[in-house]
Amino acid sequence: MHDLPPLNPLRAFEAAARHSSMRNAAEEMNVTAGAVSRQVKALEECLGVMLFRRTASEIVLTAEGERYFQSISPHLWALAEATKQLIGSKGQEVVHIRAYTTFGGKWLIPKLSNFSDLHPGVEIRLTTSLEAVDFDREKVDAAIRLGDGGYPGLEVEKLIENHLAPLCTPEYVERHGLKAKEDLAGKKLLHTLARPEDWRVWVDTAGLGHLVDWYQGPKYASSMLAYQATLDHQGLMVAQKALFRDDLDAGRLVQPFGPTVTRGAFTYYLIYPRNRMRNPALRKFRTWLLQQCGAERNDEAVIPALTRFGQA
Repeated sequence: MHDLPPLNPLRAFEAAARHSSMRNAAEEMNVTAGAVSRQVKALEECLGVMLFRRTASEIVLTAEGERYFQSISPHLWALAEATKQLIGSKGQEVVHIRAYTTFGGKWLIPKLSNFSDLHPGVEIRLTTSLEAVDFDREKVDAAIRLGDGGYPGLEVEKLIENHLAPLCTPEYVERHGLKAKEDLAGKKLLHTLARPEDWRVWVDTAGLGHLVDWYQGPKYASSMLAYQATLDHQGLMVAQKALFRDDLDAGRLVQPFGPTVTRGAFTYYLIYPRNRMRNPALRKFRTWLLQQCGAERNDEAVIPALTRFGQA
């Protein structure tokens, strides 16, 4: 035990290495960036090894630092997990979830009050990102990702169906006289760069490739931006209907014509490393989430997307 380094410098090093940033590590630890830097420097002096290469704008792990980080990180997380299991009943249980902005904002967050009512002792910490999750380096218990279900080494559970349909406001329908799918020709298509294939999938599967230029129209960074443009009567978005069910039920959006296209296995999944199930808060969240997904209406008529677009 005499060979153990001091714990606070070790925590500072792990956080700085995981974030590749003294500033972000400081925000996580609720201290100043200077304090993190001093702790890391103290660890380097204790070990007699340079752990980071420093420039004016960034820090980069040295080869020795990278090996040390990969070795100690799982043990620090295991220590935190053991402590949480020991004292969890005395305080708030916490689960860290990563999702996409649109899924989080339009589907998950409106339902979370129900989860809180059922589990008042569980705190959900929700973050959003388009980037892939690195469970070894990020403080994330589970993530909700869009894909075909192929996530090697992780537990994978399908959530909601990916039923695509063109949506717009009732005002846009009336203004442009939309009655049949052929009326889509010449209309403004609103795209999201997070799901760039959706309009092509829908147009080709609907048999409109000869009439509709699926690529024309504004491109937005997220579906939430395309949604806002749609609400402002600027055009039509193609959307996963389950995410906008409240808007459809309230009449803010309508589906002016069919078909509704299913992309089958290409949809949203809950993914997590098996060892994260040791967290009782994640077990509660998973059970609740799957119940919510099972309650989704999936009884409408749909047609499968063309095989080359990933239909299972």
